[in-house]
Amino acid sequence: MTLPEGFGATVELLRRSTVMITREGDGAGSGVIIDRGGSIATNAHVIRTSRPRVQLWDGRVFDATLRAHDRARDLALLSVEAEGLQASPIAAGPPPRPGEIVIAAGNPLGFIGAVTVGSVRGTGTLRGFGQSVWLQSDVRLAPGNSGGPLADTSGAVVGLNTMIAGRLSLAIPADTLRRFLSAAASRAMIGVTVHGLTVAVEGARRAGLLILEIAAGSPAENASLLPGDIVIGADGMPLEQVDLAAAAEAPGKVLRLQFLRGDRSRVRTATILLANPRSRAA
Repeated sequence: MTLPEGFGATVELLRRSTVMITREGDGAGSGVIIDRGGSIATNAHVIRTSRPRVQLWDGRVFDATLRAHDRARDLALLSVEAEGLQASPIAAGPPPRPGEIVIAAGNPLGFIGAVTVGSVRGTGTLRGFGQSVWLQSDVRLAPGNSGGPLADTSGAVVGLNTMIAGRLSLAIPADTLRRFLSAAASRAMIGVTVHGLTVAVEGARRAGLLILEIAAGSPAENASLLPGDIVIGADGMPLEQVDLAAAAEAPGKVLRLQFLRGDRSRVRTATILLANPRSRAA
């Protein structure tokens, strides 16, 4: 395997953008800092609380806020208030081709900042794993790697390491991560922190977003939404069929959210006025 010039420096930067996510003092998994404002992407199964703790490469530890959570895609977005953060960009364009070198960083079995190198085997679905698309490689993973970055030789994140299947390591591809982050950004514009779940609506199971927090002065607060409400649709369409990120970004958009409250006996509607769609309320 021939490594490019400057590979060592690339690996070090990737290590510095990788965090350990802990609960009750024990390592639970990994995550990757995706912007210097403190946003961290990880797997949903790594998160067991709405206030996880994050340890940086330099030993600093912070309480993190859960900003978005998608159990179906096994993705979560955290944020920390910290200075001097190293972030890794998310790769754009098509996934890496079979044979291309990739780097996995994480905290396997409590070894902080461990790095392993391998090559891509392919991208696609796997028998027994439903319709999910996986970036498949031969990098060696262990418990604690979940949620950590899989990067190309430039240091761009091409996937989030998630699980091992036989001799293959499986990562959620960068384009799936981008779609998740886009939807999470729309929730920030509305002014809510949410947790993904499924809920029974008129005898059918539907995707929902449980509102955990509402930002003061946000469009969501002005629309009288409350923590505990469960959003199940937008503009008359179920969440599975609507691009919430695009809807929230439309200039001057009036967004009508369908939600459940209390005993969930009826579907209610909240009218959200997005007066400044480019600003983040939370």
